[in-house]
Amino acid sequence: MSTNARSAGTLYVVGTPIGNLAEGSPAMRAAFEAADAVLCEDTRVTGRLLAAWGISKPLERADAKRLPERVEGLVARLLQGETLALASDAGMPAISDPGQLLVDAALEAGVRVEVVAGPSALTAAVAASGLSCARFTFLGFLVRKGRARVEELALVATPGVGAVIYESPHRVAATLADLARVAPGRRVALCRELTKLHQEVLRGSAGELVEVLRAREGERGALKGECVLVVEAAAPRECAREAPNAADLARRAAELLDEGLPASKAAKALAKELGVSRDEAYARVLALKERASGVREGE
Repeated sequence: MSTNARSAGTLYVVGTPIGNLAEGSPAMRAAFEAADAVLCEDTRVTGRLLAAWGISKPLERADAKRLPERVEGLVARLLQGETLALASDAGMPAISDPGQLLVDAALEAGVRVEVVAGPSALTAAVAASGLSCARFTFLGFLVRKGRARVEELALVATPGVGAVIYESPHRVAATLADLARVAPGRRVALCRELTKLHQEVLRGSAGELVEVLRAREGERGALKGECVLVVEAAAPRECAREAPNAADLARRAAELLDEGLPASKAAKALAKELGVSRDEAYARVLALKERASGVREGE
């Protein structure tokens, strides 16, 4: 159970610029200046930021790999009166970020936590997209494969609710291809290099954006810069999908089986993704398994 703050130390959760250094506020600078040490993902990135502001502080690496094992010690330091500032490479810490672990532990220990609001790629992308997203689901970085990814992608098809996804430039085309399957009628915005000099917003269906990226890769090489995908919220009446054809059903059923899902779970995922009945999905999955079994016996 959380308690009231009782320590002399403070944990500052500091939002940092996501692209344009001018996004930095006096409150951000004051928090860094007040800290005894700054916790960051990459000391080089945060070091350049502080140097630009003329601030010199000890920098400690606290990324996804190291932070979990350091939380207990960091909370102990806070309880002893030390003041720490938590920063991510860009944007708000603890939003799709391992810093959430430290914030949670600090609050549970009664440490004073102050958030210094700053830029966020999440809200910047929704605003830049121009798409209707009065209500949206924030999915952060998707699980890369397996049943968990299937379940996360299924959330995108929720009627009346948009979605925001963080993605790396190396995987964004694959994620768009998945979105084209689960939400083929929705408009999508690919927001890249937000607030930087070469900020770009590409809009269209997920399938159309896949083709744009493929063509661009051939002309300019691999995509660069972190990406945010915004999927428009469609009205419930607009969410009724066209019945998938047999080829689509068979292809997706085969993919789910190849991922190692048992027939029952593959059928459940297939029904949820493509909007067919559970019975039809199960029949498709069983037919594929029987066909595969027959091929192996005939070899």
